[in-house]
Amino acid sequence: MEKITRAMTCGEATRVGVDLAKRVIQVHAVNAVGKVLTTRALRREQFMEWCVRLPAGCMVAMEASSSAHHWARKLNAMGLDARIISAQLVSPYRLQGHSGKNDANDAAAICEAASRPQMRFIPVKSVEQQSMLCVHRLREGIKEDRTACINRIRGLLAEFGLVVAQGADELKGVLTDLLEDAGNELGTLARLTLQRAQAQWHELNAHLAWCDERIAAHAKTNPAVRAAATLMGIGPVSASAAVATVGDFKQFKSGAQFGAWIGLTPRQHSSGGKNNLGGITKRGDTYLRTLLIQGAKSTVLTAHKRQDRISTWALALRERSGWQKAVVALANKNARILWAVMTKGDAFDANHLSVKPTGT
Repeated sequence: MEKITRAMTCGEATRVGVDLAKRVIQVHAVNAVGKVLTTRALRREQFMEWCVRLPAGCMVAMEASSSAHHWARKLNAMGLDARIISAQLVSPYRLQGHSGKNDANDAAAICEAASRPQMRFIPVKSVEQQSMLCVHRLREGIKEDRTACINRIRGLLAEFGLVVAQGADELKGVLTDLLEDAGNELGTLARLTLQRAQAQWHELNAHLAWCDERIAAHAKTNPAVRAAATLMGIGPVSASAAVATVGDFKQFKSGAQFGAWIGLTPRQHSSGGKNNLGGITKRGDTYLRTLLIQGAKSTVLTAHKRQDRISTWALALRERSGWQKAVVALANKNARILWAVMTKGDAFDANHLSVKPTGT
């Protein structure tokens, strides 16, 4: 009798909030009028069996997490309407506030947030997108490990009075000679240790080269990546990351919305008709935003060497507002241009003059 009643309850559900975890998944289901039908914790292996009882088209909302896209793909394949919500958009709907955070309250907050007409959802990534992003995440981790390895070698050398000029290339050029120089204070065990560290450095370089090869192949075989890489300040790595992260750029209504989604628009604290703008919001994907800003830095640095409209604008903005504001503004401009190139199919033109549409 309990199984039949539970199946009937699930069949009435129109919206379900799901709080994902490694082993336990909390669900919170409501009907069309918002009445709570069930709130319970399920083991990971029970979750799909429970979802089978939901009616077709039922919205199943979950907070963005490491497994959210995996579950969303499976739920969409079952005929359900899987949605993913950013965690920062869910927390305001937790009735108990910060002091009442637990799985059940989080699931209820997700369910409530998903009911808002203006709620912004995260598009579900495909397996191909996530696979490419795995390469980018691994590449970033290897870069951090390589930097740590280089700094570790520098620190160990300094213990014996061997100080090398700044820069990885400088250290790479003299490290072998220092290890083979019998006239310095390095002991036998210290030399063997530093040789191990040097081998680790070479191994990390090989891993990084493998990631770069995968990204280069992505840029070679994907037309969208090639088109994105034509923008100033967007190279193969940034282009590959943008296409893998976003997928369909048409999900954004405008380039300004895309820039805001990345977190490149200023924070607002406005009231009484007075606009107070602060630093950028830094919302959205940190990795993609960082790549756009890094690319903008190189473009602003070399803007004086070019005569196109974008370079002239960036150079004038740098002189008027300073280096940092010019870089962030160019990153935001590149985000808007990237959206236009991806959605309209036009080739990038650094001298393009945009015309604001006039109302009829």
